[in-house]
Amino acid sequence: MRKSPDVSPRRLSDISPQLRQLKYLVVDESIKEDTLKSSRSFEDINSASIEERILRITGYYGYQPWNAVYTNREDRPRENVVGSTADGQAANGGAPGAESATERWRLHCCIKITAVQVRKALWGVAMVMCVCSSWAGSTQLAKLTFQQFDAPFTLTWFATTWNCLFFPLYYIGHLCKSPERQTPRQRFRECCRFFGDDGLTAKVFFTKVAPFGLLWILTNYLYLQALRKINTTDVSALFCCNKAFVFLLSWIVLRDRFMGVRIVAAIFAIAGIVMMTYADGFHSHSVMGITFVVASASMSALYKVLFKMVLGSAKFGEAALFLTIVGGANFVFISFVPVILYFTHVEYFGSLEDIPWLYLCGVAGLLFAFNILVNFGIAVTYPTLISLGIVLSVPVNAMVDLYTCEIHFNAVRLIAVLIICLGFLMLLLPEDWDQCFIQLHAKLQSKREEPAEEEAGPGSSLNWSRRARTSMSTFPH
Repeated sequence: MRKSPDVSPRRLSDISPQLRQLKYLVVDESIKEDTLKSSRSFEDINSASIEERILRITGYYGYQPWNAVYTNREDRPRENVVGSTADGQAANGGAPGAESATERWRLHCCIKITAVQVRKALWGVAMVMCVCSSWAGSTQLAKLTFQQFDAPFTLTWFATTWNCLFFPLYYIGHLCKSPERQTPRQRFRECCRFFGDDGLTAKVFFTKVAPFGLLWILTNYLYLQALRKINTTDVSALFCCNKAFVFLLSWIVLRDRFMGVRIVAAIFAIAGIVMMTYADGFHSHSVMGITFVVASASMSALYKVLFKMVLGSAKFGEAALFLTIVGGANFVFISFVPVILYFTHVEYFGSLEDIPWLYLCGVAGLLFAFNILVNFGIAVTYPTLISLGIVLSVPVNAMVDLYTCEIHFNAVRLIAVLIICLGFLMLLLPEDWDQCFIQLHAKLQSKREEPAEEEAGPGSSLNWSRRARTSMSTFPH
């Protein structure tokens, strides 16, 4: 007979019928099932003490273990519902609507990412062609210009002055693209913050701008001097060594990460320079040309490393302003040098009517277009593709030289060009190229193993062990 919860049992005999049920809790399965339903947990019954078992059966003191364990009675059913739903989805392959929505979302993301990558790749192909054509075209046109106008420094000064157009063209693009349009003075002041909190001062100009202007002029002047001595193929191939010089200077000055593959590429570049010199038999004329182009590549590498060390990375507006200042400073401070060279007959070109203005404007325009593509092309494509356009100018120049019969390709010259180009391509590898190669190799291995497993078909664990033995037995063969 059940007592009320507020009445305490005085004797053990008062609950003797319930005590006799305890042995059946362990032995009789049917009673165990009923007790399991009433107590909500068979594990709690087995682990409980005898007093707790008695109180659970009799209900004295209002003892309800399911209320003690589950403070909220709705928690357990919710868990059961969630669990059963998850089990049901796992068993039935998930709800068709949710799965289809997820698949559509994944497909949409994949299509969007793929479209962006395809667009960038298409832009990259166009950029490679434009960079290659502008660099090779300026080289060939400069070579033709020297046949009528033998004044490399004047041509350098004239082409560098065109840099004054960078910031005006950038500002036109800013007006077309930016939602917040600024006046030229506002945009100029905002870009001047690149030089420091005080902006562009006289001290900043002579310490952070003028040295880079001199390096710019030296790079172009030495490159044009080399074109006067040797053919365009050798010049364009040797100038590709500047990538190796940038790595060496960055490793020494900027403490960049050491990479063995780039050291090998630098060795290839140096070996190519030596072989290129040997190809012409160490004549003084060719040695001077090779010296000029190697010095030009060194000045270009020094320009890039010092720019990164002194000024850091620049945005598009800041880079446009910097190049405009370089062009303006060249026009203001360097204009007297061509005049002196003219009156000293070092670079004498007769009257102004004798100057081939079409060739000069063509060289300056192509160099200006090349600098635009190199400095601002990363906005639409990958930087590696832009660098690829430079190395592709080597075979273009070789084809032009071969057609005009200005070059003789012997084995040493051909090997030297190939070694330099190979070193340039090795320098384009990313820093984690080895990890990417390992991941790609692992993916290819997994794809090769999947068809073999599919051909074997589904089966029990015995079948899996048999397939394992079969695949292992094929290794010796």
